[in-house]
Amino acid sequence: MSARSARGGLWREVLDGTLPVRAAMVLLAGLFLGGIVHVVTVLGVPAHVPQTAYARIAAFGPDGVFNRLPAVVPGAEPLPMLDPTMLHAACRFDLGRGPLKIEAALPPPFWSFALFNARGQAIYSLNDRTSGSGGRLDVLVITTEQLSVLRENPPEGLEDLIVIETDETMGYALLRAFDGEPLRRDIVEAALAEARCTVLAQQ
Repeated sequence: MSARSARGGLWREVLDGTLPVRAAMVLLAGLFLGGIVHVVTVLGVPAHVPQTAYARIAAFGPDGVFNRLPAVVPGAEPLPMLDPTMLHAACRFDLGRGPLKIEAALPPPFWSFALFNARGQAIYSLNDRTSGSGGRLDVLVITTEQLSVLRENPPEGLEDLIVIETDETMGYALLRAFDGEPLRRDIVEAALAEARCTVLAQQ
């Protein structure tokens, strides 16, 4: 077909109105295909977005108690940035239910405690060398409003607690204990199992 014939055929389509119809059909088909691609992309995004540490901890047990985390294996870490030479236990909390009291008696040679908000940002940490209490950990995690109420009628022993005042109502506590001596692993495991993460009734 010559260029002149092609132009003539196109001109006839314009005159009889079939060209705009074909153009509209092509446009609609493109929009339909684009819509499908968009929906598939949006639905597929959550599968490729990594869960937050706060969300992942829910798989290891109920909130309000310390749950032992699986061993740290390269490529299959239960949480990001965990030390494979340590044993770990985590407790999710919601201060909207009340202040949180954390109690643990962890053995030497090394242990640490850290508090994270729901976004995985550390808001407090200490270890056996900075706690000033040897292997004993007694912590009260509380909001500013809850602390004001508590001071009106302080419970016995409040002065002996490490009080962590925070505006972050949701988060998790993480205990870490050194696992460098296989003969002492049972002792470390027992200490983590006995750790307590208790929601106190609001007054």
